[in-house]
Amino acid sequence: MSQRPTLRDVARQSGVSEISVSRVMRNAPNISIKLRARVEAAARELGYTPNRLAGGLKSQTSGLVAVVVPSMSNNVFPEVVDGIDRILFLSSRRPVLGLTHYDSDREERIIRDLLSWSPSGIILAGLEHSDGSRRMLENANIPVIEIMDIDGTPIDTAIGISQHDAARAMADHLVDRGYRRIGYIGAWGEAPSRSLKRRLSFEERLNERDTPLVARLIAPEASSISVGRAACAQILADSARLDALFFANDDLAVGGLLHCMVSGIEVPGQLALAGFNGIDFIDAMPQQLTTIQTPRGKMGEAAAQALIDRSSHEARQSIVDLGFILRARDTT
Repeated sequence: MSQRPTLRDVARQSGVSEISVSRVMRNAPNISIKLRARVEAAARELGYTPNRLAGGLKSQTSGLVAVVVPSMSNNVFPEVVDGIDRILFLSSRRPVLGLTHYDSDREERIIRDLLSWSPSGIILAGLEHSDGSRRMLENANIPVIEIMDIDGTPIDTAIGISQHDAARAMADHLVDRGYRRIGYIGAWGEAPSRSLKRRLSFEERLNERDTPLVARLIAPEASSISVGRAACAQILADSARLDALFFANDDLAVGGLLHCMVSGIEVPGQLALAGFNGIDFIDAMPQQLTTIQTPRGKMGEAAAQALIDRSSHEARQSIVDLGFILRARDTT
């Protein structure tokens, strides 16, 4: 792994003094637009992040662990973060959270800000990042743990499940149950996220089983129960002969189930429904939803433990598959 870029490297790359670079990085007043652009371009190219602790600590890392996830408003990431915190609490490290809202530019800014505090490691969701984010992470010289997804090449260590295998398993389940007119419902924030991988793998497996996807609807809003209910109504109005629906997550699927309940659609007699994640509240529904159970709390714990166990900063590109469970229940 290359050494972490320094302020001197940025000065050399941009052709200005170290003092000028320092002023830009501290957001000092009276800096010309041209100078700022020149320095920031050099910093971005090098993957440079300022070290806010360099002047006050001998150690180059703090006891902080950067945790970067898309959201805390759904029912997935709170369990992941709770798992991370459970393990870190037993050590001298503490998590600092950043939310990307599925925005790669926002993720890059958050990574830059968090790395500037010299965390002892970083845990972040997914394997897909902007070029700028990837350069910073590769040059940070700290453990980088990417979670949720293992279908790809990690910067350092990936811990999660195969979205590809999970989607194919659900496709096989629906086809094996006799469903032939299958639709899919997703929501905003899909590309280039894990749900996109699942959808593409789901469609690929259906094609291999000679049961091509009949209808697809990607709602323009973020996932929620109400969005799932409206999307289910819309896709059934457009494609009335569907006999099964696979939803990108359980929030959407519960909305679909509610639509069927109030509309008198028999589940699974007239329409089968399946979700993804296995969130706790689906167990309280009148009908038990078929879903893919993901080990979210265990994922967070494993990520935190992997970070703690790392005695070397060398990138290992290791992959830890925690597996999933297809819970075939009332709705299929």
